[in-house]
Amino acid sequence: MQELLNTYFPNVITKLPDFYESIEETVQMVVRSGWISFVIGLVLGILLTVTKRGGVIQNQIVFQILDKVINFFRSIPFIILLAGLIPLTRLIAGTAIGVEGAIVPLVFGTVPFFARQIESALAELNPGLLEAAQSMGDGPIKIIISVYLKESIPGIVRATTITAISLIGLTAMAGAVGAGGLGDFAIRFGYQRNQVDVTYASVLVLVLLVSAIQIAGNIIAKKSTH
Repeated sequence: MQELLNTYFPNVITKLPDFYESIEETVQMVVRSGWISFVIGLVLGILLTVTKRGGVIQNQIVFQILDKVINFFRSIPFIILLAGLIPLTRLIAGTAIGVEGAIVPLVFGTVPFFARQIESALAELNPGLLEAAQSMGDGPIKIIISVYLKESIPGIVRATTITAISLIGLTAMAGAVGAGGLGDFAIRFGYQRNQVDVTYASVLVLVLLVSAIQIAGNIIAKKSTH
């Protein structure tokens, strides 16, 4: 095994501490920004659903504001968003580089996408369930918890899986501006020093991460489907 690694990944073997650190940084960015994005995106997705025309707490002013703000941030390429948010990132995190400096732009880049995914997942709900809940006199909060969220768990799981995979891609892109992680590792050594095996190793780890998330998401969605 060692001979195989030395043959096909010679440059990676000489940089194993940096390689392991890059993997750890990527996982940190995904987990930390992912949890924040999940909470904020879930709330925004619910608000988009319940405040739209015909929603359980219809409010066109709130809906239009959220809709326009989300569309605005979704229209900005992530690499430009990274640069544009540097002052805000420094204000919140105290730095614009490394894992700490990547969290803020990753959240801003992920939340709009996830909010739309949640909106789509909730839109698949059977209208008959809403009508039944309303006919029994359930209030908006109970409908959101007992109907929208409870009955849409498989869709929410799928949305979360898609978003987590997208987030891994964003962390790799963030590496281009000093955020660390596998993206930074691949650029510094694989691209700038023309060490192709470093690039392949980074891609392989990213593929494994994506595959693990997809498999876990499929299992959870299957078990929660009823």
